Amino acid sequence: MTVPMEYRQASRDFDAFLLDARDAAMLQTTNQAFTMVEAVLTVFRRRLAVADALAFADVLPPVLRALFVSGWDAGAPIQPFAPRNVLTREVLAFRGDHNVSPGTAIADVAAALGRHVDPTAFARGLERLPPAAREFWRT
Repeated sequence: MTVPMEYRQASRDFDAFLLDARDAAMLQTTNQAFTMVEAVLTVFRRRLAVADALAFADVLPPVLRALFVSGWDAGAPIQPFAPRNVLTREVLAFRGDHNVSPGTAIADVAAALGRHVDPTAFARGLERLPPAAREFWRT
């Protein structure tokens, strides 16, 4: 079997995603976008059971999938979903002074993500998650 194209061009696709996320959030650099994306994914992951998190990871492109599970303490207590403003504060607190994410970070990452995933597979993956998890990705 040949190497699937999603793996062959994973870096290129991730770079395109970061540019899109950077522009959506009106950030200056892809380094800033990376921190924003990592923060949003981490805040989301903290609220999922392991099985749900892995189901979500399955619908992500390869590098985003790796970022989503990187550094994960799967034994940490699951945090409850909270109102968007509370989740946003958690995103903004990620890495403290090294994070310049805007208050729209969750929506910005969700919008960029929506342009870089298979929409049918993504919708099907979200349907397997609790309603609050689906709401997190609403743009």
